[in-house]
Amino acid sequence: MIAVAERTFAILALVAIVIAVGTTVALVRRRVPDWLQAAALPTATAIAAVATGGSLLLSEVAGYTPCTLCWYQRIAMYPLVIVLGVAAARGDREVWRITVPLTAIGSVIAVWHITIENNPALGGACDPVAPCSLIWVEEFGFLTLPTMALIGFLAITVLSLAARTR
Repeated sequence: MIAVAERTFAILALVAIVIAVGTTVALVRRRVPDWLQAAALPTATAIAAVATGGSLLLSEVAGYTPCTLCWYQRIAMYPLVIVLGVAAARGDREVWRITVPLTAIGSVIAVWHITIENNPALGGACDPVAPCSLIWVEEFGFLTLPTMALIGFLAITVLSLAARTR
C-alpha cells in the first residue's frame, strides 16, 4: 500500500509541475484566463492538503521518521491548508501576502534539504535517528520527499499570484 501511495504522490507532483509551469507562463504573459484565476486558490488548497496528508501518512502510517528539515518544511506547509482554504471560500485574492512568505521559506528549506540529500557531508550534525540525508522515497529517479515539497511550494506560490490578478 505504501509503495502505491509513494507512486501516487510522485504522479501528483508531476501534475503540480505542469500546473506550476502553465500558471507561470500565463503570469509572465499577463494573460491569466478567468477559469485559472477562479481555480487557483482551490487548486492551491488541494496541493497543500495532499502535501500535508501525504507527510502524515508517510510518518504516522508508514513509520518514516521525519528529519529536522522535514519538520521545518511541514511548519511552512501545514498552515497553508487552512489559510488557502479560508481564502478560497472567501474569495480572498490578497492571500498571496501570507502564502508567498510561507512558500518562500519552505522552498529555501526544501532546496537545502535536496542539497544535503545529494551531498550528505553538508548535513552537519543531523539527528542520527533521522538524518537529513536519508532518502525515504525516490520515484522516477528524481522525486524525493523534499523535491515533492519544493514542487508543492512553487505551485502554491504561482497559483496564489494567479488568483491575485483576478
